[in-house]
Amino acid sequence: MGGFFGVVKHSSCVNDLFYGVDYNSHMGTKRAGMATCHDGIFSRQIHNIENSYFRTKFEADLPQFQGNSGIGVISDTDAQPIIVNCHLGKFAIVTVARINNIGELEKDLLARGHHFCEHSYDIINPTEMIAALISEGSTIVEGIENVYRRVKGSCSMLILLDGSIIAARDRLGRTPIIIGKKEGAYAATSETCAFPNLDFEICYNVGPGEIVEFTADTMKQLKAPEKEMQICAFLWTYYGYPVCEYEGRNVDEMRFHCGATVGEQDPTEVDFVSAIPDSGIGMALGYAEGKKVPYKRGIVKYTPTWPRSFTPSTQERRELVAKMKLIANKALLNGKRVAFCDDSIVRGTQLKDNVADLRQGGVKEIHMRISCPPLVFPCKYLNFTASKSDMELITRRVIRQLEGEEGDKHLDEYCQEGTPRYNAMVEEIRRQLGLDTLTFSSIQNVIESIGLPKCKVCTHCFDGTSYD
Repeated sequence: MGGFFGVVKHSSCVNDLFYGVDYNSHMGTKRAGMATCHDGIFSRQIHNIENSYFRTKFEADLPQFQGNSGIGVISDTDAQPIIVNCHLGKFAIVTVARINNIGELEKDLLARGHHFCEHSYDIINPTEMIAALISEGSTIVEGIENVYRRVKGSCSMLILLDGSIIAARDRLGRTPIIIGKKEGAYAATSETCAFPNLDFEICYNVGPGEIVEFTADTMKQLKAPEKEMQICAFLWTYYGYPVCEYEGRNVDEMRFHCGATVGEQDPTEVDFVSAIPDSGIGMALGYAEGKKVPYKRGIVKYTPTWPRSFTPSTQERRELVAKMKLIANKALLNGKRVAFCDDSIVRGTQLKDNVADLRQGGVKEIHMRISCPPLVFPCKYLNFTASKSDMELITRRVIRQLEGEEGDKHLDEYCQEGTPRYNAMVEEIRRQLGLDTLTFSSIQNVIESIGLPKCKVCTHCFDGTSYD
């Protein structure tokens, strides 16, 4: 997916920028970059972080950065930031984006005289595309509005100018931007866990399609927010770090509430509940409260070498990491009936490996509780997974087994909790994964736990609803 951080201060911004970007590291594993501006001169560094951490890659670069303003990004897609010089002036830009029509846009812009320099594997850099669309405006605001009109997918961005930063949230607010303030500084981030240890206090949530500009002392609105919003439900169930908040709702509070509801409604007899770490922990704690059973760490993440929540981009490496980073605690599991809480089931590969390890650990019964509904549709708005087709989802493979080639005609029934087709799908997933029971949270529970109206939360991957 990706996350970014930007800051403007009266004094040097380099340390705040370095640590602020680092606090977005759980949002991606491919590339990272930083840019600063000092007296109109931009400095930039980009590194591959697939085999190393942000801090270890960038710490040696810090002396080259100067200035009181800067932006940085953790990206699961392209190399960023991009530095641009056009009729609007010179600026640096970072994005969290998915451009579904990038090929169509590339052809159009090339035909009208644009050119593109940043390519990886013969694919145009999405952030350079965003910059090119901005350059078509007579002002930066007009250029950003051009992005909103033309990009199919989503795009939030930070634009670094000489002495200020422009923050523009996705047109439908699918990804967040939160503004923080402290004495002599303003900052913007995707993830509010970047703020507390840098002494920033949350002061503003940028609205869908809203554009703001801030300096070290002031923030002003350049474009008012739109009324419609489609913020991604997975920000709470999976992406977000526990201390983060979006739209005023804390991630761990949401997960706890979701788990408590599942626990209260679960008739299954268990000896204790355990989380599949890390994003299952909040739900498991809530489940323990709701069901009135102990919480124990029946499976533990080996954090010294596997601390990050995202996994590698290839299936082979994902399977290896899934095996290596989680260790079953046999002393607690042996002969016990255990409810395990996890955030989601995408392909099912990792969970199947986990179940095999738990069985080897001597667990008597495995009752899996998932904090979100079944994923029936791949996300078309964010870079949530590396799935290349619907059939990579375990739900769609099971539906194809149950229905044959006609399965897609009944997807609405497979999305609706309690229907015969929904129940048959869940039962087959349970069987294939080797579980004793399997329960998914309902869409209603997810929405109530988030605390926003359903019309403001994107649930496309659960029920196929689309709002473009």
